[in-house]
Amino acid sequence: MLCRKHIALLIITLSFLSLLLSSENEFTTDCNEAREIAKQAYIFAYPMLEDFKTMTIQAIGPGLFNKFYNSRKLRGPDYKEVVRPNNDNIYSALWLDLRSEPVVVSVPAVEDRYYSFQMIDMYTHNFAYVGTRATGTGARTFVISGPFWQGSTPAGVDDVFRSEGSFVLCLVRIAVDMEVEGDLDKVLEIQKGHEIQPLSSYLGEEAPPAADPTIFPTYDRTKAESAEFISYFNFLLGQLEVHPSEKELIEQFGKIGIGPNLPFDFNSMPPGIREAVEEGIKEALETIRNPREMVGISKNGWNLTKRIFGSREEMQGKYEVRAAAAYLGLYGNSLEEAYCPNGLVDGDGDVYDGSKFKYILSFDSDELPPVEPKGFWSITMYDESQFLVANEINRYSIGDRTNMKYGEDGSLVIYIQHESPGADKESNWLPAPDGIFSISMRIYLPSEVALNPLYCPPPVMKSGMAN
Repeated sequence: MLCRKHIALLIITLSFLSLLLSSENEFTTDCNEAREIAKQAYIFAYPMLEDFKTMTIQAIGPGLFNKFYNSRKLRGPDYKEVVRPNNDNIYSALWLDLRSEPVVVSVPAVEDRYYSFQMIDMYTHNFAYVGTRATGTGARTFVISGPFWQGSTPAGVDDVFRSEGSFVLCLVRIAVDMEVEGDLDKVLEIQKGHEIQPLSSYLGEEAPPAADPTIFPTYDRTKAESAEFISYFNFLLGQLEVHPSEKELIEQFGKIGIGPNLPFDFNSMPPGIREAVEEGIKEALETIRNPREMVGISKNGWNLTKRIFGSREEMQGKYEVRAAAAYLGLYGNSLEEAYCPNGLVDGDGDVYDGSKFKYILSFDSDELPPVEPKGFWSITMYDESQFLVANEINRYSIGDRTNMKYGEDGSLVIYIQHESPGADKESNWLPAPDGIFSISMRIYLPSEVALNPLYCPPPVMKSGMAN
């Protein structure tokens, strides 16, 4: 009788056999075809390459798979790891290696604040959510599996979430209000309620053999932006399930040596084809780095971000959008979870400059960001380098949780400037740097009316010269 390990290996082998065979075709000898295939393949692969780079830094190198990493404070001006950081939520992160078996995750009930547990696959699709919007406020226990697991739902488990790839990133966001004494401690207690264990441990069974920790190629950015990306891409394709809708596309990529787990030798490419592939990659990078209207529309000085992150169904076939999103910033929320207009210029179309001008953002009562219950909105300030701005009141964002003062008619005025607008207005002051800046609005759990059409905040207008 075949053991469970042998069955799993057989399934993996059969799943890829046809792709392996079809991808071992000879290289195309048509340089134009090679260039176009390389461009398409690189755009397709780019988010996966960026994900692998991040996984190398955060999980493969330090050996932190299947372990929660919890931040203990909100990000401030000293945080320089990622541009345009979030100042609303405390984060937890969990990288999963699901090659040998699934994991069982338990999260606590979170009834008094926004909470989300986002699951991201190797394609950078948001394939599942747990939390306030997706599953409610109660405690949950769920299985996260890779594509080749054939088991059934265990007793005591609320959900089974199946990833298309064997590696998964989970991001947890928990809202915290630093203006409420003791609120951070409540969030840290919620983090303590996160638990993870292998499925075999949950079931009280013998663990399967551990996956090989040495299979990962060493990431090198120069190689990832050259024809050598194919070796990374082939490795990654070997760690996931090729979607039926993309099987033909991957077979087409086989004309330049792409296929699950195929060895790749750049020097084996026919003369002229190597140069054509490199040219295709160059064209792909130009497309990715100049996303234009594919990621958003501009109105009132705001860039209204479209759906650039989402599930397989929501992102199906949108390869350029998916790549541009990865270039602008990996692992964004699906639109229903958070909608984030960005303000790069004021209402006159001029770049923000706190050394020259003061600004105001005025909302009528019916213009405030529409949010669902337990949702909230904020506006975060960034300097020219896209990091948070140190200031005398230690305020890096402002929003509906920061005790702003509203007019009797429900209207709201936010003062955006370097110097204090005066003690009577400081509750509504978002401190700006003494120079170039930009802002981001984040709407967590936006109402349906905020998404169709996309909600546009009022323009930010100059209100006077800086002191």
